[in-house]
Amino acid sequence: MPSPVSADRSAAQPPGRGSVEALITQTRRLKGDVDAVRRDARSDGSDPEERWQRALYDLALHQLDDLDAHLAQLRDGPHTEPAAPAEPAETLAVRPAPAPAPSGSLLSRVGSAEWDLLTDAATWSGELYQILGLAPDAPALTLDELPSLVLDEDRPKLTAMVTDCLVDGKPIDGEFRVVRPEGTIRAVHMMGEPVLGADGGTASVWAVLRDVSELRRCRRTVHETRDSLQLQRRQEQTEHRIAAELQEAVLPPWRGSLRLPHQGPRTLDLAAHRLPAATDPLIGGNWYDALELSDGETLLSVGDLTGHGVSVASGMAMLLGAVRGMALAGTRPGELLGMLNQLLDATVHPALGSAVCCRYRPATHTLVWAQAGHPAPLLYRDGTGRLLSAPDGVLLGATSGAVYGQAEVTLEPGDLLLLYTDGLVPGHSPTAAVDRLLDLAPRFRAARTAQDNVRTLVEEFGGAGREDDACVLVAKVTA
Repeated sequence: MPSPVSADRSAAQPPGRGSVEALITQTRRLKGDVDAVRRDARSDGSDPEERWQRALYDLALHQLDDLDAHLAQLRDGPHTEPAAPAEPAETLAVRPAPAPAPSGSLLSRVGSAEWDLLTDAATWSGELYQILGLAPDAPALTLDELPSLVLDEDRPKLTAMVTDCLVDGKPIDGEFRVVRPEGTIRAVHMMGEPVLGADGGTASVWAVLRDVSELRRCRRTVHETRDSLQLQRRQEQTEHRIAAELQEAVLPPWRGSLRLPHQGPRTLDLAAHRLPAATDPLIGGNWYDALELSDGETLLSVGDLTGHGVSVASGMAMLLGAVRGMALAGTRPGELLGMLNQLLDATVHPALGSAVCCRYRPATHTLVWAQAGHPAPLLYRDGTGRLLSAPDGVLLGATSGAVYGQAEVTLEPGDLLLLYTDGLVPGHSPTAAVDRLLDLAPRFRAARTAQDNVRTLVEEFGGAGREDDACVLVAKVTA
């Protein structure tokens, strides 16, 4: 027998799947051995001692069935419903135990009874009084009185089992719930059989009653846990689908290089891409956008609303719509971010976001831009790259009345502008991420189109280890 210390250590370290499989195999082998012994002990039922022994074998088989089911649940996890324990085919006879077992032991949850049909006398073991919550000096209930302890909806089941036993000689094997005097409800499994008299008629009924309340509670917990997990999975799948559809409906569906729908010569070669997370099934709040404005300028923006899911995707759509509307109205980048900050500050569910907003004027090759707690754009020229000096700007939604500065830079034909969101370079600090991106300058110079540059970024950073989604927007000055 293991010591308490070794038992504690075993409890603290759950067995692996292989160990559980071994326990299941041992349990089933033991069940076969016990069943073989029980069959060898078969008798004509006239000896009460033999009936009691066979009842104990049947009880042991029930306990091993329960253990088998619990081990299978431990192996398979909460998504699997434990199989119902197989009940022995043999009938059961029980000899009433003379004294109650220690409280809390297995035997304290098993009681026995005999009902003499000739004298209407009832004999109960002390454990049965404990199970039913009755005083040990109270008279044992007759078969006619026993249903008075049973829940109304379970009484027909008990009555049918007893009637089949008395009339047709069928064994009793079933469950019902009893209400104890203090009001608690216990689940009881009853197995019994008729005992025939000398004339061949039923003289008495022997039965063993087992308190299976804890077992049923565990199974209910398994059912509820499984159902809860299934519901959670369905909700997550639905949320992911809605968020993805919302994101696809809002973001420009760019495939290949983007040509803005203007009538004049093309001055920017644009391409963009969203790199999804590999480890998080929920959609984030990243966006990218390009829009030709009525004055001939081009709006470029990227941003990220913190969080994941439908509400964040909806918030991202709101912000992107606001950016487009204010840009079309002629709002400059710094003022535009200030208004976005007010918008987030006034929403019912406060959130934080970051963004870069640029306006490119092709007539002068001038880029005016502002940022709100976001990585600054990278400018590549003649095979080298640099980080643009960022104007002042705090996160969107961080503080009321924030003021956002603007910066201006002159671009040249052949220049490449890279806008991106946090998380583009997995596993790197912001400074290290910038260094990794600047190291791509020679490859960017060799690329012919903006889409080729995006393809390079996806090859470098779109692997299976991504923990967050990200967006990139590449703008190459063509004229």
